[in-house]
Amino acid sequence: MSQGAFASGTSNRSIPAATVIPVLYYPDVHAAAAWLCAAFGFTERLRIFDHRIQLNVGGGAVVVADGPGSSPGEGTISVSIMIRVADADEHCAMATRGGAVVVTPLATHPFGERQYTVRDFAGHKWTFSQSVADVEPSAWGGEMVEG
Repeated sequence: MSQGAFASGTSNRSIPAATVIPVLYYPDVHAAAAWLCAAFGFTERLRIFDHRIQLNVGGGAVVVADGPGSSPGEGTISVSIMIRVADADEHCAMATRGGAVVVTPLATHPFGERQYTVRDFAGHKWTFSQSVADVEPSAWGGEMVEG
């Protein structure tokens, strides 16, 4: 399938323009949205009754919802969200002030990213990544495959 298959020709103010929109489940969507906005700097985009809130995340989006899923708590994590930020150090300081628990401390990696990983108050895992260098993937063991 070509990348063009994912583009939308029709805009709709009821959904974010992002191509990929993670949906995370929390027991209280209003508390979750407030926490994510305070700790990670997200902003609210749209409230959908009392069961969903769309959040802006830079040029992307995430939805917090209640419903069929459940937050991971201290159990096994099957999904992690990665978000690019302009300044990982500044963002990490904001996130930890907001109550995020550091899982993997800030580090600059050979692939040109400065990253850290935290768990939010419900146990969801978030990695924030700042590009600090443009590194040829083969220099660190990667292999470009896109044509």
